[in-house]
Amino acid sequence: MAEFKELFQSGDWKAEKHVPIIEAPDKAKKGEWIKVTATVGKEVDHPNKTEHHISWMALYFHPEGEKFPYEIGKADFSCHGASAQGPDTSSVYTHHEVTFSFKTDKPGIIYASSLCNIHGLWQNAKALQVS
Repeated sequence: MAEFKELFQSGDWKAEKHVPIIEAPDKAKKGEWIKVTATVGKEVDHPNKTEHHISWMALYFHPEGEKFPYEIGKADFSCHGASAQGPDTSSVYTHHEVTFSFKTDKPGIIYASSLCNIHGLWQNAKALQVS
């Protein structure tokens, strides 16, 4: 049986539409709010249809020297064009982008994960320096 961590896929977000893009500063000051935005499909569009969509995205921060990461937040994307009339008959769609803010006194790694209902789990990471 595969380990859960082995189910996460990764790649170059400029070529692979499923990889979450992390937009955050490279450096931050201790105790100041850090704004992090994660998007799927910013460079290469990802479908947002009833039959093929991003279901959710989550952000984590793993401070240097600590055993576990902290979940910063998770967003579910619920509208993909479905209505009582059937798939892709609605004009309501959720955009797969999320922004969270957090603060820390330690450097570490920001992680983003996403779930495509057809192509599974995807991840990306970005280092954050704190002074």
